[in-house]
Amino acid sequence: MGRAKITIIGAGNVGATCAHWAASKELGDIVLLDIIEGMPQGKALDLFQASAIEGFDAGLRGANDYQDTAGSDVVIITSGVARKPGMSRDDLLATNVKIVSEVTAKAAEQSPDAALLVVSNPLDAMVYTAWKVSGFPTQRVMGQAGVLDIARYKAFIAMEVGCSVADVSALLMGGHGDDMVPLPRYTQVAGIPVTQLVPAGRLEEIVTRTRNGGAEIVGLLKTGSAYYAPASATIAMAESIIRDKKRILPCAVYCDDEYGVGGYFVGAPCVLGKGGVERVIEVEFDAKEREMFQSSVAHVKELCAKTEKLLDQ
Repeated sequence: MGRAKITIIGAGNVGATCAHWAASKELGDIVLLDIIEGMPQGKALDLFQASAIEGFDAGLRGANDYQDTAGSDVVIITSGVARKPGMSRDDLLATNVKIVSEVTAKAAEQSPDAALLVVSNPLDAMVYTAWKVSGFPTQRVMGQAGVLDIARYKAFIAMEVGCSVADVSALLMGGHGDDMVPLPRYTQVAGIPVTQLVPAGRLEEIVTRTRNGGAEIVGLLKTGSAYYAPASATIAMAESIIRDKKRILPCAVYCDDEYGVGGYFVGAPCVLGKGGVERVIEVEFDAKEREMFQSSVAHVKELCAKTEKLLDQ
């Protein structure tokens, strides 16, 4: 059994950093693909040279031709324009539907058995686009959102409590960012409910900061958006699939009967293994949480309706 093959489409900040995390974890051989000639080749060569210092074994190559991606086990789609200050994720819809549908069609043709992992924004609509265009079964199409949102949430809680991030466990649901549904009832620090450690008002502020986590970084960088944590979150998902770890991670996954969603990709905890999304886990909501989740799903449906129109053009 040879190494897994991972294709990363888009060699910008998120894509290149995905390659960095994946290589350092020795997840497999990596193809970094971009339309810009020379750029993915240069980044792949640079990262491969680092392997001689860090001691990781991974094949790394840059490419401009989708034939180089053939037979991939996991395809990560990071292509698309990034947000600029003052832009919402939704503002990217028309441009990124076109880009994501194009790259998905080419990647799916070369790797018909791959798991598709979408990172492009607006996330929930882009996963829907990749699913529609690829024709793949729903368990092999998913989006990275909740892992990143939870990372931000856990980081802020650890900062507040003054403890290790390793001791914080948390759960978030729903859409990415503004539509995020926090579940403080399911948040613990070393098994202690977070509500015993952080006052309710302060917890609400942390949730708001988490919800605006991406915008905060866009505002600080001014010329781009976050990439270290988004890439790390993406590779956590890829690792669970490639190594069949069966981790329970919150992802944008296809929910039909689950939560009564009716056939859309929304943020929910799921088991990720070699089959892709092996199970969606349903958690119990209280009345307020259910209302927030339904509002999040309504927004996803609205975005997907716009996406359908764009795909039909």
